[in-house]
Amino acid sequence: MNHWGDMLRVAGSLTLGEVRGHDLIRMLSRDGKPTGLGDAFAHYGRIFKTLHLLQFISDEGYRRLIGAQLNLTEARHRIARKIFFGPRGELRQHYREGMEDQLGVLGLALNAVVLFNTLYIDAAVKHLAASGFPVTDDLVARLSPLQYDHINFLGSLAFTRHPAPGTRPLRDLNSPEETDHGAA
Repeated sequence: MNHWGDMLRVAGSLTLGEVRGHDLIRMLSRDGKPTGLGDAFAHYGRIFKTLHLLQFISDEGYRRLIGAQLNLTEARHRIARKIFFGPRGELRQHYREGMEDQLGVLGLALNAVVLFNTLYIDAAVKHLAASGFPVTDDLVARLSPLQYDHINFLGSLAFTRHPAPGTRPLRDLNSPEETDHGAA
């Protein structure tokens, strides 16, 4: 490869933080077209894409792993869309800081729902184990805090100061016999 030495120097400079992104982009393209070095990086990247595709085609376990990660990501996006139901889920601010604020609040609300779910999933698993149910690692691995059917997103929200999670008792867990599970 003609540009292998240059590619190694670029990689070393990036690792050491000695090259700025702007300079690197300028090095890799001129007038919207890749330079020889930029083309070499593109071809090098295709090697790993090809290896990934070959592994995806031939390895069922790898396909399952990718599918599980995609499902997890989609579940996160689904709950984020549910939380961010305002103007059809579109960022409406015309300035960068406003959009960053909206995304920051969305992340905070999403993390609050995940924390709430995690605390109650942990309590439910401990309750089941204490009552003699065989809680296995395989069963626990299938649980996800990215569920939201029990969350009332249209209710009133109280932002009062409470003790840290784990220092105050949780609400009682719902019984399987109950048909009306109250929303959080």
